[in-house]
Formats: sequence, C-alpha cells, structure tokens
Amino acid sequence: MMLSPTRINLINTKKNIVIAKKGHDLLTSKQQVLVREFLKLLEDSSADRAQMQEKLQSAYKALAIGIAYVGELELERTASGVKELELMKIEQRNIMGVKIPEIDYSSNYAKIQERRYGALSTSMATDDVQDSFTLALDAIIEVAKREQGLKRLVTAIEKVKRQVNALKYVRVPALEGQAKYIAMRLEELDRDTFSGLKHVKRRLRRSAEAE
Repeated sequence: MMLSPTRINLINTKKNIVIAKKGHDLLTSKQQVLVREFLKLLEDSSADRAQMQEKLQSAYKALAIGIAYVGELELERTASGVKELELMKIEQRNIMGVKIPEIDYSSNYAKIQERRYGALSTSMATDDVQDSFTLALDAIIEVAKREQGLKRLVTAIEKVKRQVNALKYVRVPALEGQAKYIAMRLEELDRDTFSGLKHVKRRLRRSAEAE
C-alpha cells in the first residue's frame, strides 16, 4: 500500500530504508559468524565421530574377548553391580543469540578408575570390557554435544538467511519503491502548484493592465 505523497512520509520512508539496510548488514554479519561456528563445530564433530567409532570397535572387541574368557553370565553379574554414574551437567553457550549445549561432566573413565566396582572381585577381562565401554560412552557424549550444537546452528542459520533475504529482496525494494513514488508525486504537485501560480499571476497582471 502506497503512502500519501507528503514530505513527512518521504522523510519517514527514507529513515526506514536506512534502518532496514542497517538491519540487513547486522543480520548478514550474524549469519557469517554462525556459519563460521557451524563449520568449526562440523570439523570437531567429524573428528569426534571418528574417535567414537574407534572406541566402539574397541569396546565390542573387548566384549567378545570377555565373553570368551568369563562368559556372558559373569559379565552380566559384574555389570549389575556397577553403580550408575550421574556426572553430567547440561549448560549452554551463547553464540549470537543461539544456545549451544555444553555437557559439563567429569570423565566417566576417571571416575570408574576411582571406584572400580567397590568390593566386587573381577577379572582383567571384565575390567577391560568396563573400561572400553566407559571410554566409548565418553566419546558418545562428545558427539552428542556437537550434534545438538550443529542442529541448533543450522536452524538459526536458516532463520537468519530468510530474514536477510526478506530485507534484501522484499522490504528494502518496497521501501525504495514507496520513496520513489512519493518523490515523483511531490515533484508533480510542485510543478502543478508552480504552473497554477504562474497562471494566477498572468491573470492578475492582465486584470491590472485592463484597468
């Protein structure tokens, strides 16, 4: 909807154009920061995934060896005696308004080494299984942290991208079109007013000459 062709509307429209362009620049900068953070997190995530796969392979290899040495029942008995570890604390890191999860936890492996099943008597095979799966769990937690961060960043980047495009291709062109229309109409009105004044002067002059 076009505004009335008044000078105050022209001034306000030009101000809105400046504001919209500044908003576009700020959002573009935000998008660039988020993309850089995404690429960094993606690189870290790829390294973490590779490490997780390695730890899981080691854990299942240790499990196969453990079953061969002590049997499934012995491993299940040992596992049932292991206390659950509640060592994780979920916090958040703010990146340009995007909340990235940070899992604050002490290494499960370190804690296991401190506790080491309490009074249970275990073999080296069961210890290897426990250690391997605990290290794998640590790696899984790291991957989970990165993956959640990546998902949130992707969502934020897409949102900012839509806002940037809306300003660049819709809002700013619309405002510039309004400003151009108002300026053109004001020029027409000025010309009409000037022509009207000249006509009035001519009539007044003729009337004065006739007298």
